[in-house]
Amino acid sequence: MTDAERQAARWARSGAGPPLLTIDGHLDLAMNALLWNRDITLEVDALRAFERAAGEVGPGRGCNTVTIPELRRAGIGLSLATVLARTGGAPTPALPRYASAEIAYGMAQGQLAYYRMLERQGHVRLVRTRAMLEDHWEAWRGWHADGAPAGAEPPHGVVLLMEGADSVPSPEYLASWFDDGLRVLGMTHYMDSTYAYGTGTDGGLKPPAMELLVAMAERGMVLDVTHLADQSFWEALDLWQGPLLASHQNARALVPGERQFDDAQLRAIIERGGVIGAALDAWMLHPGWVRGQTRPDVIGLGAVVDQLTHVCDLAGNTRHVAIGSDLDGGFGTEQTPVDLDTIADLQKLPALLRQRGFEEDDVRAVMHGNWLRFLSAALPA
Repeated sequence: MTDAERQAARWARSGAGPPLLTIDGHLDLAMNALLWNRDITLEVDALRAFERAAGEVGPGRGCNTVTIPELRRAGIGLSLATVLARTGGAPTPALPRYASAEIAYGMAQGQLAYYRMLERQGHVRLVRTRAMLEDHWEAWRGWHADGAPAGAEPPHGVVLLMEGADSVPSPEYLASWFDDGLRVLGMTHYMDSTYAYGTGTDGGLKPPAMELLVAMAERGMVLDVTHLADQSFWEALDLWQGPLLASHQNARALVPGERQFDDAQLRAIIERGGVIGAALDAWMLHPGWVRGQTRPDVIGLGAVVDQLTHVCDLAGNTRHVAIGSDLDGGFGTEQTPVDLDTIADLQKLPALLRQRGFEEDDVRAVMHGNWLRFLSAALPA
């Protein structure tokens, strides 16, 4: 069976037909492989069966949603995929807190090495420049020509995003990370970090942050403001004049809690030309969600459309919203909308958007156009 025939069979099994080409603004692919011990080159069902047979229990185990084959079935040609290793935050079995920035650096470099191995094997392509992005996207468009897969499957595109900068031991290390392909950087994750305060706490930027932002600006990098505590967020925007985005960020007006941004923060991102990726973690979609207690069936993908619509209402247009699913970001289907079984179910969003009055061009903007426009302008030539 050829690649094209294999993909056509996948789409036939889904019953949904060819998907709309999609870009996901936040996926923890390497974290899942190295920290969760997952072979993401497997089919989703095979990976679930492996974890269940191994007796692995706990949140996310045996109910993952993302693998490389499933990304292809989902029509997701490109993602902002992370390296993540932190020295702050509460440690969990799946996401340790490392004892030093040097250890975090080594762990994040290991995740980079995994992407490079996948690239050698033809599963992914590390996209570093605007020209590479254009070539990669044209390959995916050609593969979907006339609504059917054509030719060999292109690899999944990866724009490298660092979630939390603890694995940059000092700003001097940023040059080597940039040479490695890092293009988007978020300064913090949960709690505080080397450079800023993040989710679960409050405070401003730390002294090394100014030098880090200068080093990022010198290299034309992108700042991801996701996870910044409120004070750190506003201080970062005062200092940063370059391109910025929120890779996986929802609205506090719809779901109270400091993990979400308030409308003033969302407007500030919009005014700076940024794009905001809607996240699918259920506790960011449903007010009062309690991990491990609230049933997934209280919420559907319509809540994601609520988030997208809210940002569009703030902006007065559809140019600043996209998908930043964060699927398998430490959780599985026990903590996603009930009508999502795998990441391929993101393809239910276009119909939901049309039902809300989104025109076809607006639907395409949400699914891929806004990320594509932003990255085309932000990546180095």
